[in-house]
Amino acid sequence: MRNKILVVDDMDMNRDLLADILEDEYSVIAADNGCEALKVVRENKDEIAAILLDLVMPGMSGFEVLHELKNSGYMTDIPVLVISTDESLSSEKECFEAGVSDFIHKPFDEKLVRTRVNNIVDLYLYKQHLEETVAEQTKQLNERNINIIDFIGSVVETRDLESGEHIQRVKEYTKVLATSVASLYPEYSLSEHDISVITQASALHDVGKIAIPDSILLKPGKLTPEEYEKMKEHSARGAELIEGSKGMWDEEYSKVTYDICRYHHERYDGKGYPDGLVGEEIPISAQIVSLADVYDALISERCYKDSFSKRQAFDMIVGGECGMFSPKILTCFIEKADVLEEIADRIV
Repeated sequence: MRNKILVVDDMDMNRDLLADILEDEYSVIAADNGCEALKVVRENKDEIAAILLDLVMPGMSGFEVLHELKNSGYMTDIPVLVISTDESLSSEKECFEAGVSDFIHKPFDEKLVRTRVNNIVDLYLYKQHLEETVAEQTKQLNERNINIIDFIGSVVETRDLESGEHIQRVKEYTKVLATSVASLYPEYSLSEHDISVITQASALHDVGKIAIPDSILLKPGKLTPEEYEKMKEHSARGAELIEGSKGMWDEEYSKVTYDICRYHHERYDGKGYPDGLVGEEIPISAQIVSLADVYDALISERCYKDSFSKRQAFDMIVGGECGMFSPKILTCFIEKADVLEEIADRIV
């Protein structure tokens, strides 16, 4: 509950006058210098509704206090009204550039002081309410997106006998690799939110397999060239399914899932499918999921092949036997090999 007003002024009379004006509606705290004001803010940051700040004070000036408040992030939630006799445009401009919300000029007019303080406090409380509402709606939307992905993923599981644990392992590999990419290669600008979206979307990388005939999908043996070409269609078919679901779920999740579905079989040297993308033409989300998918496919027993050991899989991927991956993604793979092995041992 924000019900405190901090008055910062080196003159006792000014502090007392403002306290008399505001004490019927707020609990007024006073500070007679900038250093003391910052200490009060640190100790009461969640209860202060507004700060009334004098600019001209001995020691730390009001402008210095302003910059410290702004740099510390306090002014995001706490409005600052400047107390001043200076009505020059240059002074007001500098204050507004520093993030000041309004001015209270001396000598004080009781009604004007109360009105300006109440208006600013109400505005900030409303802003915070809106932010909380948006955050809650975003949380609910993200949960809805995840539920949609999990539901479609469960459909894939029933269609493809190998998909249950494969999907869960790929998700965890993806999170580990994406986190490593974000740490080592900031040029991709992957935030925690981006990592979460890519991780969730990875569950649908093979959703297009629901369009592949059982005779090919579940064939216990090597596919013919014709069957292999048909199997390769799953990436494009999956992208078509995601494209057709636009409007049913969040656009960001839909876009990332589309990229993963369509491009997770592309290769860095352009020898992948379906579009033969080269290098960084391949979305980073698809690059990450591609390696996660290949690693799990190698170490897993399938109806058409035996499993390779984790060391064999590692050597095959690093040695280029499974197609070319980005050097950056390979660096992350090498760095996190032990973690990926732990995941593989845990989810069986």
